[in-house]
Order: sequence, then structure tokens, then C-alpha cells
Amino acid sequence: MIEKTVVKVLVPAGALGIPYDRDALARGLTHKPDLIAIDGGSTDSGPFYLGTGTSKYSRSSTKSDWGELMAARAKIGVPLLIGTAGTCGTNSTVDWLVDITKEIASERHETLTIAVLKSDQSAANINGSAALGRMHPLEGAPAITSEIIEDCTNIVALAGAEQIQQALATGADIIIAGRTTDTAIIAALPLVRGCHKGAAWHGAKIAECGALATTNPNSGVILMEFDQTGFTIIPMSDNASATPQTVSAHMLYENSDPFILYEPGGYLDVTDAHYHSVAERSVRVEGSRWHDTTPYYVKVEGARISGYQTVSFVLVRDSDYVSHIDQWVSGLETVFASKMYDNGNNDVALEMRIIGKNATLGALETDMASTPELGIMAIFTAPTQAKANEAAKILNPHLLHMPLTEKEPMPTFAFPFSPAETDRGPLYEFCLHHVCELDTPMAWFSLDVIEVKADG
Repeated sequence: MIEKTVVKVLVPAGALGIPYDRDALARGLTHKPDLIAIDGGSTDSGPFYLGTGTSKYSRSSTKSDWGELMAARAKIGVPLLIGTAGTCGTNSTVDWLVDITKEIASERHETLTIAVLKSDQSAANINGSAALGRMHPLEGAPAITSEIIEDCTNIVALAGAEQIQQALATGADIIIAGRTTDTAIIAALPLVRGCHKGAAWHGAKIAECGALATTNPNSGVILMEFDQTGFTIIPMSDNASATPQTVSAHMLYENSDPFILYEPGGYLDVTDAHYHSVAERSVRVEGSRWHDTTPYYVKVEGARISGYQTVSFVLVRDSDYVSHIDQWVSGLETVFASKMYDNGNNDVALEMRIIGKNATLGALETDMASTPELGIMAIFTAPTQAKANEAAKILNPHLLHMPLTEKEPMPTFAFPFSPAETDRGPLYEFCLHHVCELDTPMAWFSLDVIEVKADG
């Protein structure tokens, strides 16, 4: 009889920085997991963080949360792994988290081995791939040129399971990885230890956001058990349960197809997966299938500066203006266009958002309930910060005093700040949403091992 292999991966939360149940984490450690794995970020918060190579989370809160997970790792002596370190996974944010890790280790007089996986790409690399016909746009990808690629302030490739496995093979106590797919950090260990491929990838997809696939998403902590035929998801919080519905539904999270998930090296098909409850609060899944594909592709993401912005904000309470707000805003846009034309500044764009009306959904808004007060946010985008600020100042008196009609007294609205103009600085945009063919999985990635001694 072949001995059954079970690989346990403890996922504390959907991402480092998201709250989780501390008691549930402690309970998870008693199950003796083989790995603690957590995501470090995503593109959810927009292109600024990739563009600047910075984290959206504060250093102090990151140090606190990461310190707790380092302590958990030390308690049971298993590796701690994070992917997409520092929100965007650039070399700069990887180094940022490495520095935090060293600082915590020094304060605790702890000896550590840290594996550092980096995924930054040069514009020359990407242009070279494009020139060889090895770069392909994903659905919805913008048109690109070599100049656009050169304009990118940061470009990253998304590591898959193969690159994470190389990092795990170093035997490091802590693995800090640059940009990775959310699933790779969870699937890598069960795959390398011979667990069912379909189950490894499917379970990783279910576990990517911690307890989101349970009845208590905010509890955070789940334990995943992988073996040769399937996987089991076990919530660690007393107040959370996994059900066939909560688990199967997660395939739709950030995925347009509820059955197919593409990853570096292949794709997952859960068409024939079956889900059933076990032990009251857990769910067992079998029947998922993994298909290897060639050539080996990785996704690349890039961001560049697309302009500079200044924002003005004014509050409108007059009931007549509130009820005719679209007319008033339209008048402001007409005045602005005329003044920009007169001044020869046709390269400044104005976007008006009516806060409290439909600022979030715009034309898609269906709930147009009345409100006593509206905020008007004017966003000026220009090739330079000076031009954006100048355009905002040109519209300033009209935001404050423009009447709804010519035959009524000049109104005065409320600027909540002085000055009324706030420079936002550079505006970044995502400009790469492509996959690139690699000769080997590690071709575009670097792996280093750092020894941290207790005595410094």
C-alpha cells in the first residue's frame, strides 16, 4: 500500500495587512502545517504602487503583522512564505520587506535564512521578447509600442509554482517573493511533494483570499490539506464554516470563467470537481484537473506616468443648484473648455465627479435618491503638474461663484480647503497586460539567499 501524502498549508489571511482572528492562527499552528503562506498584495489598488514601486500599507503596521507571522513560524519551525511582497512585488518592495524582516530578527536576536525571489524586468527584456514574437496581449490589453515599454517606471513578471519551488528548495526559514500569482505560493509545495496537480491548483485558488471562501470571511485563517486525490479546506475560526457553495463560488472571484483558471505552465479545469461537507465545518473537493501547456508563459505587468493631476473640490447645498446639478456642472465644463481654448491649453483634460450622486458608477448608477448636499470634484489632468494646477486655478472662480442662469444673483459655494487646489502629482496607468514566452521558468527571475545571524 502506498502511504498517503498529506501537505498542510496554513493561510493566515487574504493578504498581509488584512485583519485576521489571532485565536484562529494559534489553533492553526496546533495542526502542524508544513508551510505558512500569505499574499502580499495585488493590482486592486490601482497602478500607483507598481508605478512608484511602493507599498500601500504603512511600514509600522506591516512590521507588526509580519512580526506576528514570523513568531508563528518560529514556534513550529516551518517556512513562512509571502508572494507579491509590498503590494506590487517590485524589487524595491521586496527589499523593503527584507529590511523589515532583518530588523525584527535583530530585535529578537533570531538567526534566519531568507530566500529572496525577484521578478523585475527591464524594458529591453520586454522589447526583445516582443520583437521575437514571444509577447502576446491578454484580453483587454492596451496597444503598446517600444516607446510605451521604455516609459514604464516598473515592470514585473508574475512567478508561478516553479519559481516558488526553487525558493522553497533552498530550505530557507522565510521566503520573500516579488510579484507572483496569488495561487502559486500555495500550490507550489503540494505540487513538489507529489499531491494531485488539479487539487493543488484548485485548493490554492480557493485559499488565495484566506477565509473568503467560508461563511465568515473576516476570520482570515484557514488550513488547506492536500493529498493525491483532492484537498480539504478547514476554517480555523470557531465562527467560520466552509460549505460546498462558499467553496465552489470562489472560482468566480477575480476570474471570468467559473471552471477554467490559467496559470504559468498550464490551466486548471474544475468542470468535473465535486464538493461535499466533512466534519461539519470543512469541505472536501476532488475531481479537479490540471493541464500542462507549452510553451511556458508568464504574465507581465507594467505601469507608466500618463500625466499629472490637480484636484479641486467644492460643496453645493443650495436646493435649486442641487436639483439642477447636471446643468450647473455642464456649464462649468463649457466655461473651462472655452478658457482653455483661449489660453492655448488644449492638452488639459477635465473630469467632473458629483460626489453623492453618481461619482462611483457614473452613467451606470440606478439609485438617484435626492440629497441635501453634493460635492463637486474637478480633476485636471495635464502633461505637467504646473499646467494641471494652472487649469485648476482658471476654473476656481467659477467653481465658487458661477450662477446657474444669467439672470440670478452670483452664488457663493464652499471650498472645504484653502488653497482649493490640491496637486496629486504624477498619474500612473497600467500599460502592460500581456504574457511572454520563457525558455525556462527561472529565465526572468533571480533567487538569492541571505543569512541573518542572531549576533548581527
